[in-house]
Amino acid sequence: MKEAMLYEKLATGAVRCQLCAHECVIEPGKKGLCGVRQNRDGVLYTLVYDRVIARHVDPIEKKPLFHLLPGSRSYSIAAPGCNFRCRHCQNHEISQLPRTADRLPGEAVAPADLVQAAAAAGCRSIAYTYTEPTIYFELAYETAVRARERGLKNVFVSNGFMSEAAAAAMAPVLDGINIDIKAFSDDFYRQVCGARLQPVLDTVRRLHDLGVWVEVTTLIIPGYNDRQEELRQIAEFIVAVSPAIPWHVTGFYPTYRLTDAPPTAAAALEAARELGLAAGLRYVYEGNRPGLGGENTYCYACGALLVERYGFSIRENRLRHGSCPDCGVMIDGIFS
Repeated sequence: MKEAMLYEKLATGAVRCQLCAHECVIEPGKKGLCGVRQNRDGVLYTLVYDRVIARHVDPIEKKPLFHLLPGSRSYSIAAPGCNFRCRHCQNHEISQLPRTADRLPGEAVAPADLVQAAAAAGCRSIAYTYTEPTIYFELAYETAVRARERGLKNVFVSNGFMSEAAAAAMAPVLDGINIDIKAFSDDFYRQVCGARLQPVLDTVRRLHDLGVWVEVTTLIIPGYNDRQEELRQIAEFIVAVSPAIPWHVTGFYPTYRLTDAPPTAAAALEAARELGLAAGLRYVYEGNRPGLGGENTYCYACGALLVERYGFSIRENRLRHGSCPDCGVMIDGIFS
């Protein structure tokens, strides 16, 4: 048990959580929508400060982050819970635990010990991932502060539904983030995810403006969010924030409670990539379809192949101190 950050006490004994865009008003004895923050006698507590339910060493490309220390390893951690209830969640066994179980399992690991484990494993970053890192904000924040002291990068893999206060608090110790723009439809967000679109768009712009390296992922689900006009709207929004933001258009596979849609065709990913490039994005990647060439990084100025990938593996990296060896242009990202 640890008192939560980012909440307001109300005169009635209730509290208003200010961690994410739901802004739950929580009565005494009750929990927020995420299921991991509880009001006890007018004080909001996080229930997952010491509940690390997963930790693994992953390639940074798995996040996916293609322009942050490519080829490096990231120490990936998660606590149970989420502020979304996506019907297609691939990690629903741990993200939806507060809704499906009476307890919150996990390993008690202190932030300092997580940082030590990351350094011992030869990782260059810590990734807060698998579930939504916003809901274990206190654990993520304290770990990130210590990671920075050890020279490690910090990255989030997020649904982007964090509040302005959470973004402002985390940005000084956050190096990179991959944010899902799951669709460009508020109906999709409400019906499939139990959330809203606009706060996600606000977070993309806000963190970019705060100096955090941002990449965006859209899982393309046939019949749900794959209309060309909707994908064009996503691409145009990203371009308006910055054409340097990489966009990952990723293949869907039926899972969890969304099994009525087929897997995404490779041609649909190729079309989305071309659409993104035509809209003015410098880097668009095809995910979950290794070997088709859509995972490679090309120079936006001269078209040279810079980083050749197969899945999460790098076959060749021709970048020279973050620049194209052929024309000399600097490639956007964090490479040192």
